Amino acid sequence: MIDPQVNPQVRARVAPETAATLLSQSFGWMFAGLLLTTGIAFFVANNDRIISTVADMWLIIVFGQLGLAIAIQALIGRISASLALGLFFVFAATMGFTVGVIVSLYRVESVITSFFSAAAMFGAAALYGYTTKRALTGLGSYLWMGMIGVIVASIVNLWLGSNMIGWVIAVIGVVVFTVYTAYDVQRIGYGDYLTATGSIEKASVLGAVHLYINFVNIFLFLLRLLGNRD
Repeated sequence: MIDPQVNPQVRARVAPETAATLLSQSFGWMFAGLLLTTGIAFFVANNDRIISTVADMWLIIVFGQLGLAIAIQALIGRISASLALGLFFVFAATMGFTVGVIVSLYRVESVITSFFSAAAMFGAAALYGYTTKRALTGLGSYLWMGMIGVIVASIVNLWLGSNMIGWVIAVIGVVVFTVYTAYDVQRIGYGDYLTATGSIEKASVLGAVHLYINFVNIFLFLLRLLGNRD
């Protein structure tokens, strides 16, 4: 994820009302995106023809999603909040296709268990990020490197097909994106995204993108660790 850079020496928390607005809007848009993803994923998981089509275009779709996520974050300072939000929902909709294919490989009880486990971990990390007095900005570079490492390793393992490597990647992925959740929540609450984007609306969309990515990755990596395949 692309992080707006704020000098930690001059960093200060915004007014409580502003922080509450930023956090509520960010979480609100994130949940809306997750609902859209869930609805499409449910439809895809129960349609063999769509599953086959998405599987045939897997790499194109995945790299397209990655490019779209990067574009939203890179362009958000130059486009309107409405357009940024629209692009986020397009991203969330396309994620429904890939998530639908993945969950179709697992038993329903595994999907449910992984989802609620992800929700618990995400919620705990978000609460920590909101309440802690410890500055988490110093973790940014390490989290960035960890995320890039997970992405590269995942792509390489598509060709290697190693279950052991896949398991290690999943463990690291859960840790990275759980910590990223606390990190992002603190940055939203401190107004870092507001400073970077210049408006509450844009900052909320950027926050929603980051929180959405964190939750989906925690869920998918936990599914890889806890899930039983059909």
